[in-house]
Amino acid sequence: MHLRTWASGAQTLLIGLDLMFAGLVVLAMVQSAADTPARLWGGLGFGAALLAVYGVGRATIRVHTRPITERRGAWWPEGCWIALLVVLWAGFLWMSPSALWISFPLVLLQMHILGPHRGILVVTSTTALTVLDGVSTNATSGAVPIGFVLGPVLGAALAVGVILGFEALVREAQERQRTVEELSQIREHLAHAERDRVVHAERERLAREIHDTLAQGLSAIELLLRTAQTAVGTDDARAVDYIGQARTAAQNNLGEARRFVQALAPADLDNVTLVGALHSIASREQDPRLSVRVGTSGQQRALPVPVETALLRIAQSALANVVQHAEASHVEITLGFDDEDRVVLDVVDDGVGFDPSVAARPRAGRGGFGIAAMRSRVRELGGDLALESTPGEGTALAVSIPVGRPSATPALLGTGGDAVR
Repeated sequence: MHLRTWASGAQTLLIGLDLMFAGLVVLAMVQSAADTPARLWGGLGFGAALLAVYGVGRATIRVHTRPITERRGAWWPEGCWIALLVVLWAGFLWMSPSALWISFPLVLLQMHILGPHRGILVVTSTTALTVLDGVSTNATSGAVPIGFVLGPVLGAALAVGVILGFEALVREAQERQRTVEELSQIREHLAHAERDRVVHAERERLAREIHDTLAQGLSAIELLLRTAQTAVGTDDARAVDYIGQARTAAQNNLGEARRFVQALAPADLDNVTLVGALHSIASREQDPRLSVRVGTSGQQRALPVPVETALLRIAQSALANVVQHAEASHVEITLGFDDEDRVVLDVVDDGVGFDPSVAARPRAGRGGFGIAAMRSRVRELGGDLALESTPGEGTALAVSIPVGRPSATPALLGTGGDAVR
């Protein structure tokens, strides 16, 4: 884009310069016909040679096709071409005074080919030669013809200003184009970063959902089937009961999988309140060694669906951890509505406990994602999670999430009190 801007503008300028140069040379050649035969043939020869050298140089030296920032004015071929043109023009000027006006397109060409640094030096020399010839040829009575001084000087100044101004405009256009391209690259980079962030967040969300639903359900099924296997042959009725429980768990997980694929709310929340959903997951724990109690405190009110979903998933994950690791005999799940527009979920067990600083660090191939997933869910909703546990003394999990100011007529969310299985 930068090179095309410079090339197109310079090409337009050069076309005009070609026409001006050729026209003035031809005009000088025609006017030389009025002079003596020697000057006539000398003027025609120098004029023809000047046009030929100019044409060859224009065809081979194409400065406008190179970047404007590239250094110009090398000795070969640009410098040699300009020097040869000046020599031929000086000879033509000696033969025909009309060649004086060729100096204007010549200095334009010098500035374009040699650049703003070396070009100004050559333009100054050409202008001095033009002034010297004009003054020496037209001086009469000792008076200096001011027109032959101001004309070449002003023409040279105009030529320098035109070229410098044109190149300044080109550089400014290129700088703007570079700025636009940099902004486009930054915008594209930000778009990629935002896309990566969204993908990462979605992967994290999917990992949480799978861990809190399908993975926990499959773990429960595996535990039930293992227990049923040990009972086969010794207590077939018990084995059949465990297999039935495994089938029920598999059906529930199938429903969760379908809801998960359809990106709907948890199946336990279909047509039921959060408290009812907590009762439902508590009733599915069929281990006779573990009692699960669900309770509420405070004035119950409606909660946003994202908050209900997060609390239910956290309760599921916490309860699954108790079943698999805690060796507890009692679990207390309490859903509390306080007066500070927050909802609090407490899950307390009397199991063997653990070291939270170790268990909260996920390790590849060794689980540990549950606590990290809980913290991620709570963090997304602007809440807090506290986990207290001591080996041999049980575990207490507390989740607090802001839910906004309650309505004037809060809806009851299900049966209060305790539910004991």
